[in-house]
Amino acid sequence: MSLDASDQNDATDGTGALRALARCRERIDEIDRRLVELLNERTSIVEEIGRVKREAKLAIYEPGRESQVFDNITSHNHGPLATDGVKRIFERIIDEMRRIQKDRMADVTEAQETKD
Repeated sequence: MSLDASDQNDATDGTGALRALARCRERIDEIDRRLVELLNERTSIVEEIGRVKREAKLAIYEPGRESQVFDNITSHNHGPLATDGVKRIFERIIDEMRRIQKDRMADVTEAQETKD
């Protein structure tokens, strides 16, 4: 996102630059909140996938699926963020999601062992 005309005009003087910077940061804060909402939505789905995998006795790590995710996100990236950057971000997201699945599956196994 670029600065609109009023932001660009404000940026030419000192106080205007600070106002423009504050507006940009407010927009980033809002986007960050939306990203957190989407990541939590994704996490809920990952937890469901973990339940299905546990019941079906499937492995957490599926290299083929990971490749599909990377193909999907890189083919839909139209910049300005570089494709390598998008891939690195998703590598971190996938690592965290895998950890969540592993932890949830371990929690359930522990609970079942305690119950038995």
